This record gives sequence, structure tokens and C-alpha cells, in this order.
Amino acid sequence: MKVAIYGYGNLGRGVECAIAQNEDMELVGVFTRRPPETVKILTEGVSVYPVEKSVEMKEEIDVMILCGGSATDLPVQTPAMAELFNVVDSFDTHAKIPEHFEAVDQSAKQNGHIAMISVGWDPGMFSLNRLYGGAVLSDGKDYTFWGKGVSQGHSDAIRRVKGVKDGKQYTVPVERALDAVRSGKNPELTTREKHLRECYVVAEEGADLKQIETDIKTMPNYFADYDTTVHFITQQELDEQHSGIPHGGFVIRSGRTGKNLEHQHIIEYSLKLDSNPEFTASVLVAFARAAYRMNQEGMSGCKTVFDVPPAYLSPKTGAELRKELL
Repeated sequence: MKVAIYGYGNLGRGVECAIAQNEDMELVGVFTRRPPETVKILTEGVSVYPVEKSVEMKEEIDVMILCGGSATDLPVQTPAMAELFNVVDSFDTHAKIPEHFEAVDQSAKQNGHIAMISVGWDPGMFSLNRLYGGAVLSDGKDYTFWGKGVSQGHSDAIRRVKGVKDGKQYTVPVERALDAVRSGKNPELTTREKHLRECYVVAEEGADLKQIETDIKTMPNYFADYDTTVHFITQQELDEQHSGIPHGGFVIRSGRTGKNLEHQHIIEYSLKLDSNPEFTASVLVAFARAAYRMNQEGMSGCKTVFDVPPAYLSPKTGAELRKELL
């Protein structure tokens, strides 16, 4: 498979590393909006191109992995790139996935491509576990907790607020809520009762700190529904104390079986990630393999993780999977 990367930030670098770990894939180019000569990549012999060059390389790329942000990049980039390539993105604004799907589906179908959207760990791996849990324990409830960790999407969102020079956002589960779910109490929890959000912000010189705090705390789809704390710190403090990008979380399905629903069951799936972007990148690369295989079989249109047979994600053959994993 010949794979290219569109956007070379933390996620793009993670994708580059993941491609190198997969023997059935080859990185054939990196596309950037920055001057290409200023972008230094890890893979020797691979060129960095301006994004405009992608149009000329349609025949050289099997899958384009899009590594932009969900706030403003992917809603534009994914439909546009799906006209030219099979694509995979990590669009993670949950509330807007249906409209993103519709926009991308039309573009991909018209041009005979597969566009795999909202791939990562949530949406993505967590989405699959919510589906499996609900299918198996039909009488039950789903609970999803994120963190403690840095959310790339939320951090990107605060960095786009007027007056913000740099920043990071941590999602923090509320422990008493997590304990109540694990005990099988099946509590009714509001969004605000499940998580806290902590923002560490470096403001531009002379910026209105009160306005920045208000803009962050009232941001729909990101912070408005949570108890959010905004800490203003220096660039040096951010660099020294918040340089990592850890994350993780839990998907829990609590359900009952039996004639009188007398038996309690808990399904729990958890992730503990040293690097959020590198793990997300690894998921993107696995689903790039699936997108390529599906397109090779004549499929087209927008797809999500729900549409992919698990065997399409693995480089192993069906016989190997049955022998080694089943």
C-alpha cells in the first residue's frame, strides 16, 4: 500500500512512525501547508510537498491519511480529498459526525473512493466497544469516561480562541462517578457529573484574560456542558510541566441477564496511553489498510469503524487469524 500524510503535526508524525512499523505499507509523501523546505520528516528518501501538489499525484497514492484538526480543517479537507483519494480522518466532534458523514459520503461516492471518518480511540475503538457491549448485554447502560489526559481536539480548540498563544486541555474523570458505575449501581449521570475539564493557557501579551476564560467556558460541544477550570501560565511553565500528551479512558457496559434479570455483568474496556497522537495514528493506519481493501473490492462512499470487518484491519491472512487468534 502506498500511503501519504496530509498535515505534519503531532498526529502526522505519529502516522509516519506507524507506517514504518507495518511491512505492507510504504510512505510516499507528506503534504503540508507550510513551506515544504521547513518541514523535516523522519523517513529518508521521502519528499515533503505543498498541499497543492496532491492533485498531480492521484495515481501514486492508495490512501491519504488526513491529520488536521476537527474544528476547522477536516470539515473542509476530508470532502475535498475524498474526490481525489481513498482517505482516513480522525474527526472527533461527536455531535457533528452525522453532518460530516453526509458531506464526505457524497464526495467519496461520486468519485469511487472510500472515505473512513472519525477513526481513533474515541470516536473509534471506544465506539466499537459501546456497540459490542450493547449488543451482548441488551438490558443495560453504557458509560464512557475519558482521561486523565490531554485531549488533542479540545487543546486545538482553545488554541484557536482569540488572545490565546498556546494551551493544553486535560479531561479528568470524576472518581465518585466512576466508582458508582463499576459497583453496578447504574447511576444516572449528567455530562457535568462525569468529567472535569482543566485548561492551561498561555495568553498573548495584552490579551483580555477574562474574555479568554469566558470564550473557553462557553464554547459549545467542547466546554459549555462541563465544570471547566482555566489556569493562565507562562510558556515556560507549559513547556516544562505539560510537554507530554498522555490520555486514556474507560468504556463500561453494565447489564443484567436471567429470567428476572437477577445476574449482574460488567464489561470494561480501558486504555492507558503514553502518547495520544501516536496511538490515534496507529488506529488510523490500521483503518487505512481496511479502506484500501474495501476499495479494491469495489466499495465506495463514507464509512466508519462500524462498517469494517475486523479481519480487514490486520495484515494477517484469514487462515492465520483463525489459527492464531480465534
